Amino acid sequence: MARRIAAGAAYGGGSIGLLGAAAVGMVLAEVQLAKRSLSNGRAPVPPRGDGMYGLDFGRADPLSLRVLGDSTAAGQGVRRAGQTLGALLASGLAAVAERPVELRNIALPGAMSDDLERQVNLLLADRAGPPDVCVIMIGANDVTHRMPPTESVRHLSAAVRRLRTAGAEVVVGTCPDLGTIEPVYQPLRWLARRVSRQLAAAQTIVVVEQGGRTVSLGDLLGPEFAANPREMFGADNYHPSAEGYATAAMAMLPTLCAALGLWPETDRLDAERDEDMLPVARAAATAASEAGTEVTGARGPWALLKHRRRHRIAPSEASTTPEGAAPAAEAEVRRA
Repeated sequence: MARRIAAGAAYGGGSIGLLGAAAVGMVLAEVQLAKRSLSNGRAPVPPRGDGMYGLDFGRADPLSLRVLGDSTAAGQGVRRAGQTLGALLASGLAAVAERPVELRNIALPGAMSDDLERQVNLLLADRAGPPDVCVIMIGANDVTHRMPPTESVRHLSAAVRRLRTAGAEVVVGTCPDLGTIEPVYQPLRWLARRVSRQLAAAQTIVVVEQGGRTVSLGDLLGPEFAANPREMFGADNYHPSAEGYATAAMAMLPTLCAALGLWPETDRLDAERDEDMLPVARAAATAASEAGTEVTGARGPWALLKHRRRHRIAPSEASTTPEGAAPAAEAEVRRA
């Protein structure tokens, strides 16, 4: 199904339905119940985390990190700038590179994939030139607003292609597992999980084909969130808490560093960690069901499926500010 979605996007195909028509009435009823439950919580306006991180390394020759996407990319659900995903990634990246990192977050709460064109236009209009690396998180709103999956991945593919052509590395956090949102009930929970995983797999295929890397974000709304919803979700029971964003950053940072050549790379695949070289579509499907998995292009139709070693980011480390990365976070990444 993921390959059909990606092919439909590449060749201008129409919508590929993911839900049976007979289930529509029941699903819509469940959606309304979930919306009423979710509306009881109110997420604060995302804090602005733009600025320079890692000032212990000076201000000269900073790496440029840009974040695009939706409310999760923007950091909705937390109150402090240092708790957002972008701030955590900038702080960790500065520690690994031992260079300052300039962060600019262009993400828009509520955005769907069709907003990526506007975001990329805004980014590429910057006189400073293209960034070193871009992180994109998109897809959840595409599912909840029933954007045709072929259209969704078409917009993502175009955004990644433009960024890669401009010279930026691109890491995409694929659509999270929406089946773990606490107020969503069966059968919508099962359907949401199935649809979000299919979209995540299709996203992986088109991103890898355009020269980017993906990290499956089942961890963002996946098993760890299902086990600890009170800790992982924010006040609105939908967006991540500070602990949740730290978990997502922990999953994405190694891939971000690898894309910039800052993480040890080896041609040897670790069988004990279920790493493998697979056809792109198969790698995408496997990653969609295994949270935290990285997929990157290899040769021709083949892709590398990697499970990079991660190190926990403690909650106290999620309080970094744009005026400098927290020393504790830098020490933790150096040990890694």
